[in-house]
Amino acid sequence: MPLELLLALVAGGISGIAILLHLTGRSRQAVLTAASARSAWQRHFPNDSVVDVLPAASGQAALVLTEGGPGLLWAFGADTVGRHLAAGQVRETGTGLRFEFNDFAASGLSLALPESERQQWMALIKTPAETA
Repeated sequence: MPLELLLALVAGGISGIAILLHLTGRSRQAVLTAASARSAWQRHFPNDSVVDVLPAASGQAALVLTEGGPGLLWAFGADTVGRHLAAGQVRETGTGLRFEFNDFAASGLSLALPESERQQWMALIKTPAETA
């Protein structure tokens, strides 16, 4: 088979799959509710006992309070990513919070939050899990 024909078939196949995924709704960004965030956290960390879940107003992230401490769950396309948090990993910015992780796969995340939500999240992250 000529290389040009093979390249055209591969490019067409990849494009077709991308279009099919988009048309069937599989490319939509995940929106987190309290229930979906709790379920996603349990999928990422099955041994954690979730105490409370606070989804962001945007639905793109959620603060998850566990018996072991707080964690952050955020939408990454149609899936989610979760990380445990420590107070030193979070700082306030002009528009929200900046999370710095010691992980090459997710080194940091900037999250836009309203002022009231930002203050509530910072207080919960800095509070030991026993008092949350």
